[in-house]
Amino acid sequence: MARVRVLPTLVFSVVALLLLSLPCCEAEIKHLSITGDARPFILFETFGFEAHGMINIEVSDVKLPEGGDGARTGFFLSREVDLVPAYEDLLQDHKDCLLESTRITTVVTLEKAAEGAFNFSWSTPIADEYSLYFENCLRQPVSLDVTTSMYNVEDGYKDYLPMGQTQLPTLFFTFFLAHLVLLGTWIYVCWNQKLSVHRIHILMGVLLVLKALNLICEAKDKQYVKRTGTPHGWDVAYYIFNFLRGGMLFSVIVLIGTGWSFLKPFLQDKEKKVLMVVIPLQVFANAAFIVYDETGPSTKDFSTWKQVFLLLDIICCCAVLFPIVWSMKHLREASHTDGKAARNLMKLTLFRQYYIVVVSYIYFTRIVVFALATVTAYRYRWTRNFAEEVAALAFYIYTGYKFRPVERNPYLGLDDDEEDAAAQEALKDDEFDL
Repeated sequence: MARVRVLPTLVFSVVALLLLSLPCCEAEIKHLSITGDARPFILFETFGFEAHGMINIEVSDVKLPEGGDGARTGFFLSREVDLVPAYEDLLQDHKDCLLESTRITTVVTLEKAAEGAFNFSWSTPIADEYSLYFENCLRQPVSLDVTTSMYNVEDGYKDYLPMGQTQLPTLFFTFFLAHLVLLGTWIYVCWNQKLSVHRIHILMGVLLVLKALNLICEAKDKQYVKRTGTPHGWDVAYYIFNFLRGGMLFSVIVLIGTGWSFLKPFLQDKEKKVLMVVIPLQVFANAAFIVYDETGPSTKDFSTWKQVFLLLDIICCCAVLFPIVWSMKHLREASHTDGKAARNLMKLTLFRQYYIVVVSYIYFTRIVVFALATVTAYRYRWTRNFAEEVAALAFYIYTGYKFRPVERNPYLGLDDDEEDAAAQEALKDDEFDL
């Protein structure tokens, strides 16, 4: 009967641990406070170690529930591959607390830490990815302060980026240079075709500037974390430019999808509504993600809220497709009703191609990249960032090439008749709204 009673608890525990072990953040020096928290498991850090990597943990200001056994609450280190065997051992011994398993490394129980500030240092025996968990087998509220520091030693220096992500500063700087080259090329093309430049081309240039600034700030952020364990404020600059770049990217996609500045000088009412919905949602999702990403996985409902923010992001991605679909529908109808069928069909082909590219870009960066981060070994975790940046660069190059300012471009030319028709259509929309 004892085996039956502990089974549901241990099954839930192992499933929760495996879900928490999914890649979610990179480690550095972190200071965390837990106040009145009764969660059974809290993931603090996951870090990819080389052989003899170091873990330093300081625990202080411990407050246990009255009469609570501190020996059943504390920290342990474990590899993901050891969790299931540890669970099986507990089933055989009719136990329900992973702190009692011999397959994991128990750092400290709160019974010992409650006696005063506790410092723990541990050298990893083999190269692997380890996670630091806090387990509360009492299921009662506890409070404590924790400082964690995890690093590898590279050429006599501490490397606070986990193995598999230590390449990120160089990677982001390389893509920063690539976007500078792309920006220079774009400025050159626009300058040579000044008479064909539309307002959307200026916004596309601004997007490249924001993307380049975002990459250089991210490179500096990772470089400082790599050497010192803290970003020295570069994370704030990165978040600001990442937020601006995200808003500009969606704005450019929506404006291109509506044909604004290319096919017509005005936005229709329904197209304005898409912008009014997508941009605020992006602002909220990005701001909320930043807050939760800064606090780390130890935050209550961290995984749940990250999934909510991911869902909001996907909703925004789907919303930007509607203007492209509307433009395709309008061009398809126009190709059958006016005398410019051939020209409209050429424009329709362009927007069909762009629709496919946008869908592919969204699917790859939101789904494929996430799956890649989940299944890739920790040593190659940098490939997720590489794939994402390659996809972004390819998307920018394709968009710029297809919608570049070119004299007498049959896709983007806007003659007087079309401009007058667009103006009359916008006037009708305004009268209808009134």
